[in-house]
Amino acid sequence: MKAITQAISCFLCCLLTMLTLCSCQTEAANNNDNQEDKKLLGDADGDGDITIMDVTTIQRYLAGVSVPSFDQDAADANDSGDVEITDGTLIQRHLVGISVPYKIGELIRDQDNQGDEPFTLEQTGMTDPVPSTYLSAAQHGGSVQRIEYDSMDYAGSGDPVKKQAYVYLPYGYDEADSDTRYNILYLMHGWGGHAGEYFEYANIKNIFDNMIANGDIEPMIVVSATFYHENSSTDFGSSEDALRAFHNDFEKHLMPAVEGQFHTYAKSTFDEDLKASRDHRAFGGFSLGSVTTWLQFCYDYDYIRYFLPMSGSSWYYGTYGNFRIKDNVDFIESLVKDNDLDSRGYFIYHAVGTQDQVRSQSIDMANEMLSREIFTPNHYVFYQKEGGVHNHNAVREFIYNALPHFFTKQNTVPADQEYFTKDTKISEVQNDAAFGDYGKLIFPVNSGYYSGSTLGDLSLTWYNYIDPNKTVEIANYLKNRAVQGDTIFYDIYTDAEKSADPDKRNTGLFFFKGEKNKPFAICNAGGGFAYVGAMHDSFPHALELSKMGYNAFALIYRPGSQTACEDSARAVAFIHEHADELEVSTENYSLWDGSAGARMAAWLGTYGTEAFGKKSNPKPAAVIMQYTGLSEVTGNEPPTYNCVGTSDGIANYRTMQNRINAIKANGTDAQIEIFSGLPHGFGLGTGTVAEGWIDNAVAFWERQI
Repeated sequence: MKAITQAISCFLCCLLTMLTLCSCQTEAANNNDNQEDKKLLGDADGDGDITIMDVTTIQRYLAGVSVPSFDQDAADANDSGDVEITDGTLIQRHLVGISVPYKIGELIRDQDNQGDEPFTLEQTGMTDPVPSTYLSAAQHGGSVQRIEYDSMDYAGSGDPVKKQAYVYLPYGYDEADSDTRYNILYLMHGWGGHAGEYFEYANIKNIFDNMIANGDIEPMIVVSATFYHENSSTDFGSSEDALRAFHNDFEKHLMPAVEGQFHTYAKSTFDEDLKASRDHRAFGGFSLGSVTTWLQFCYDYDYIRYFLPMSGSSWYYGTYGNFRIKDNVDFIESLVKDNDLDSRGYFIYHAVGTQDQVRSQSIDMANEMLSREIFTPNHYVFYQKEGGVHNHNAVREFIYNALPHFFTKQNTVPADQEYFTKDTKISEVQNDAAFGDYGKLIFPVNSGYYSGSTLGDLSLTWYNYIDPNKTVEIANYLKNRAVQGDTIFYDIYTDAEKSADPDKRNTGLFFFKGEKNKPFAICNAGGGFAYVGAMHDSFPHALELSKMGYNAFALIYRPGSQTACEDSARAVAFIHEHADELEVSTENYSLWDGSAGARMAAWLGTYGTEAFGKKSNPKPAAVIMQYTGLSEVTGNEPPTYNCVGTSDGIANYRTMQNRINAIKANGTDAQIEIFSGLPHGFGLGTGTVAEGWIDNAVAFWERQI
């Protein structure tokens, strides 16, 4: 009975389909003459038009029914290399007006040339074969070392485990030469693979050696890693669990183990230094290693700039058989936008073979990526190996073609240059075209309060221990940021306000950018309310805070206790009003000041911005003060940190100590550090007993967050 019911159902479906087709025949015939010399994607029956008949033709072909006019190339609507039921579904969606990522209905090639070229996508191409000479051993080859490191079973029990990785070191690598630094590429195997396999198969090590020897790429370190550990199960489900958890191993164990031993661009294995060197780090993988690579983009874009997914798509959402391509690309696009990766830079070289068994999912991923305007050729490309199948011969060709596009000037943030030295004249910095009109504010506008003609011999009234190396570093930092297109200076007053009060022309905020959406600090230099000693008393502090990830501003204000506080209040208001543009958090900000600037911080923190003619804004989470003899305590003080020297003839350390004790007596957190023998105005205190105080001050601030 069941079989009879199914047969009747099939008959009715066929009858309905045939009735529908009859209405389409005349139009198809009329169009046939115009299309007879052309082949259109989706035109399975070869009649020169895309109709429901093409869907039926595909269904008949898949059912084994003879279809005399069947065109397999045109029927392969998603260019997977095979005709599937998916092709019919795509054509149906196209016919009812639903957008699909394939050019159904468009010309794919002339009939006379069919089969000459595979269907390719915009912004894609075919890889070049590896030169045969590159497959032989180079005259000077690199070496491969096995390392063992401690990790955790992140996909299972969470217990400690031992893991392995194999590290390729280029010819000429010298363990004792810590000045020479190397770009680094991490590679991940596929299902059932193992650490070190990239140096075992398809002469891939020889390719690295020859590409370096012939100048195709710079000498680099390559790591062949694994998502398995010593007791791992390698069944498919366990492998998927392991690769999904691999980013934890990479961040916390593998990267520190490798880059703590070998000379990469990471200054240390502290997290901030690993992130700072992302422009010199790449990650690639094959098959399930390609899936791992896409996940590395999703989790570790802060550490990695270059990605080489080979033969596979993203599985952040979905898994094998349920790829959820659109959801994954939506997520990747949101990551790019939310984390400013367009300007920070990233580059994905996606590749697959034209005969690879997973080509369909790779093509689908590529189509979806390329349908979004955000993934430009500077950020994403898709290449295929002609005749390539799912093996390491294809992998070596992908590596050969991709690596010359990694770590290049066009794909890497320009390295900081040493524009200025200790011998550079101060006037040269002030008048540098990169700084525009605000160059004059880098050094005191009131020139009578500084002396010296070069960066190396700068001297500021009332200040001691000026570090010429820091002065040069700051000048170069500012110019590098300006040259690279970053906004480093913001006016806090409008043109109309500056016209009404010309003194306001000499005000503004220098921005030392930290991490996106982290809290900000405003640093106000001292100068006895006669001038602004920013080069020693606020720029260095702001620069160091930015290195710690905080967003820091150095305020250039109008000298005078009242006008200085008005400008400080305006700066707080400006940052709050432009927080989205500046990409800073307005919560838990802090005020950092020295000498006269410290009085500004204390007054603003105690009385609020409204006391100085501005609308009410939240008070700072902490006030950080250096060497000022302020004694008043109202009971409204924010948490306060102080530091001062015992030989300060301007700010008595006992006065500062008494004030801190009074603040603490009111139940507010407060702290003071007193440094034996130090005079006034020691700044960061580099080379003195006070060196490192800024770390203690940051810890105090963080205690309030």
